[in-house]
Amino acid sequence: PEDDPRYRHYVDLLIELAGRRGVTTEAARTMVRTNNTVIAALALKRGDADAMICGLEGRFERHLRNVSLIIGPRAGVKDRDLSALSMLISQRGIIFLTDTYVSIDPTAEEIAEMTVLAAEEIRRFGMEPKAALLSFSDFGSRDAPSAFKMRQAAAILARIAPDLECDGEMHADTALSEHLRQRVYPHSRLKGEANLLVFPNLDSANITLTALGAMMDALHVGPILLGTDKPAHILTPSVTSRGVVNMTALAVVEAAHQAQALVDLN
Repeated sequence: PEDDPRYRHYVDLLIELAGRRGVTTEAARTMVRTNNTVIAALALKRGDADAMICGLEGRFERHLRNVSLIIGPRAGVKDRDLSALSMLISQRGIIFLTDTYVSIDPTAEEIAEMTVLAAEEIRRFGMEPKAALLSFSDFGSRDAPSAFKMRQAAAILARIAPDLECDGEMHADTALSEHLRQRVYPHSRLKGEANLLVFPNLDSANITLTALGAMMDALHVGPILLGTDKPAHILTPSVTSRGVVNMTALAVVEAAHQAQALVDLN
């Protein structure tokens, strides 16, 4: 990369972005020479690329750290509010799960924000989101910090996203069965079967994702990284070639939408 005319510009940009976060000039040079994720993120940041896909090798959190540092969150989204949305496609239908890869133990506010971001993404697929905030508590049946957190997130969502069909806290089977939900709490704001399952922490989300994917022989599209300033997605080493193609197509569509939005603004 040192022979590339962009090398010096990329090093300077990385120092500008990360110089106050412990990245020295020599470290920046090394990263731009050796770290493909850093190079891709800098290309995206400078406008030399329209989208990026990474994560086929290495740990998810390391890629996320570089994407967060260089690309950063979009306007109105805090850095800690980045989240991952996973879509499972099976004979039963399509279900979305969040946050399956990023936030280990999000707060109620962060859960509300990730739900809004997930709902926006689902609408881009031409579907109307129906969100269920999951818990081991079913509409107040248990009192515990995690149940209260999801209850609080539901209250926040009712305030900041009143048009979003969403309710909680509830069991997963309650979310997927309107008949059961009517028995448990007939006044729920959620109607029909939920298509967006929002989890209280990363353990429950990721375990459910991998278990459902294996049991249902479902196609996993994702993880879709939400909240970034530009289309950047971090896959996992277990992703199939079909998964790479699907996520690349998604990133291209996102880049096209973003470009069109800029044209519309001007």
